[in-house]
Amino acid sequence: MGGSKVRRYGSTGRTRTMCLAALGVVKVATPDQIRRLMCPGTKDAATVRGGLKDLEAEKLAVSPGSAVRVNEAGVRVTEKLWTLTRAGLDAAAVILDRPAREMGGTARAAAASGAKHARAVTDVLDAFLQTPPEPTQPVARKHQFAPAAPPAAPAPEGLVERPEGLGPLASWSTEAVLPTGGTFLAPARGSLRADMVFASPGHDLAPLMFVEVDNGTEGPPIVADKIERYVRFFARRVTLAGREVPLWRTVWPAPARKGYPPVALVFTKDVGTVAMRTRMHEVGQLARGHWRGEWNGDGYAPEGQKPDGYRDYDRTVPLLATTLRQLAAHGPHGPVWWRYGHSTWQSLEDALDNPDDFRAYSVRDDARRAAQEAERERAQREQAEHRRRLEAGKWVCPTCERYVYPEDGLTPGGECRPCLNYRRRTAAGAVPGQADQPQTGGRVFGRRPRA
Repeated sequence: MGGSKVRRYGSTGRTRTMCLAALGVVKVATPDQIRRLMCPGTKDAATVRGGLKDLEAEKLAVSPGSAVRVNEAGVRVTEKLWTLTRAGLDAAAVILDRPAREMGGTARAAAASGAKHARAVTDVLDAFLQTPPEPTQPVARKHQFAPAAPPAAPAPEGLVERPEGLGPLASWSTEAVLPTGGTFLAPARGSLRADMVFASPGHDLAPLMFVEVDNGTEGPPIVADKIERYVRFFARRVTLAGREVPLWRTVWPAPARKGYPPVALVFTKDVGTVAMRTRMHEVGQLARGHWRGEWNGDGYAPEGQKPDGYRDYDRTVPLLATTLRQLAAHGPHGPVWWRYGHSTWQSLEDALDNPDDFRAYSVRDDARRAAQEAERERAQREQAEHRRRLEAGKWVCPTCERYVYPEDGLTPGGECRPCLNYRRRTAAGAVPGQADQPQTGGRVFGRRPRA
């Protein structure tokens, strides 16, 4: 990124725009976090710091506090926290193409106290975006002689290919008000704020998703209570144009599947595999009634199989969970999601699917009906073929002149079963009676077959 002579700290318009956009979404961040969000290809955060200082000179940004982190070398590093002024929020609203009233507050109080949770939210957003690093161009210097031959392009240092992200940045917002009562501008007591919201109406997989960032400072009951409040918010309905619609649909797009939008829990504290699974399990058990769905059985139970049916997820929240470590390493589309009610880690696409809902049940039911119809058709074909073979092999009994069909114990062209039985009894010395004689159709030995 080239410098600028106009600004004191030499920032470019592009750098300042990136800083405004990043802080317009996350509200508070360190220069290094902004670098990772917007321009991870730069060597360090010096470029971002210059842009922030120039924005500060223009009274668009301010640094009201600092934060301490441990870098990769294990050294504690103190960094300034930056946020936007009210004028800066207005400028960011133009860049993000949002109404100024939706930009929220300046988060100066959070920055003054270290903004631990806000920094965790920014780290989670970075893991979701997975902004691809781009090599930077060196600044051209005056009186610099051109090389005799262009040098071979070395592989860019530090540019590691990242997995696919969920973006762009403008599709994300933070600290979104979800009023369980009251209005968006004046929410009732007990309402909540979503840590992050991804809203992209044209996205095929997840046009809308809410994200809660868990630092491990709140107990599982508090986290589960947030899910209960999500359900209460999603259930709110208002009258719009003469008909009732969900309140959230007046602001955000509908999810890809029928029902409530998904909520993703991202656990940021590295507490070990066993402790993390225990925490995830406890949250899931406490919130079970909000994600489980209602079972509807159809009573159909083939021999040796369980009755089939489906779960109704219309009034439940698709609840997902992952860790920041997994999300950062594999991206939001990798197999990092644990969908409560599913049995394994899955990609985002598979985690958002409901293999036991009515849609999936109807597919199975259609397959069963098709199999039953095919079985009926096969039985009819076999029966018709059997009848054809019988008709082709029949003959006339020489005694009673009836048609005789092939069966075990009969000789083709010989007597029918009644005539054989009568002859055997007679040969054994039985006195023939009227009841013992074979039916003859009114003749002594039978009737002639119809032409």
